[in-house]
Amino acid sequence: MEKQSALVRTFYDDGFLKIPSFFNAAELAEIEKNLGRFVRELIPSLAPAEVFYEDKNLSGSLKQIQRMHEHDSFFFNLFHEKPKRLAEKLLGEAVVAKNLQFFNKPPALSQATPPHQDAFYFKLEPCSALTMWMALDVVDKKTQTLGFSQGISDFGTAVDRSDEVICSAQPGELLVHHAMTIHRAEANTSNTRSRRALGFIFYGESALEDVKANREYKQKLEGELAATGKI
Repeated sequence: MEKQSALVRTFYDDGFLKIPSFFNAAELAEIEKNLGRFVRELIPSLAPAEVFYEDKNLSGSLKQIQRMHEHDSFFFNLFHEKPKRLAEKLLGEAVVAKNLQFFNKPPALSQATPPHQDAFYFKLEPCSALTMWMALDVVDKKTQTLGFSQGISDFGTAVDRSDEVICSAQPGELLVHHAMTIHRAEANTSNTRSRRALGFIFYGESALEDVKANREYKQKLEGELAATGKI
């Protein structure tokens, strides 16, 4: 109980957590096997808006897969087991398993992810939500900022940079951040190594979603992705 309470305190004091070996070697092997199957067998049948590429004409530039749990029972079960139990502990309430995503920054093709708050995209009131990011590859450099913020239009000052925490990760390690926590990621500058991860998004049951605003944002995003050749 004390260890659990310490996790919750750290999450709310810092805005994020890092949990080593959240998935063990055997679990990772099973995830990798099913991820490979998903890419081979299911991606060809998915709607364009569910799969993003750095360049849709290059199959090796796969960037993101949306809502994997809606398309495959393995990922549905994965989503609703350990990650969901942890989300309930951290948010202190029952949660809605909102999205399980695959992320990748392919070698030499990816771009940096600018500083942002997930809350801007979630459109929730109250903002009871978190995102989990589980590394599938070795990640040498991923940055997140400590604490919470109401806006980031002026992010990047010397004080902001001094407060950043660089989070490297090994396969199976889990980074968890609150929806209000500012975070960013550098581009993958390697010519050979991918930077793959699974993302788990959970909303607290108390959070009410602005459905209209979300729909408008989704339509705008899909238009931009189509225009830039990513879907």
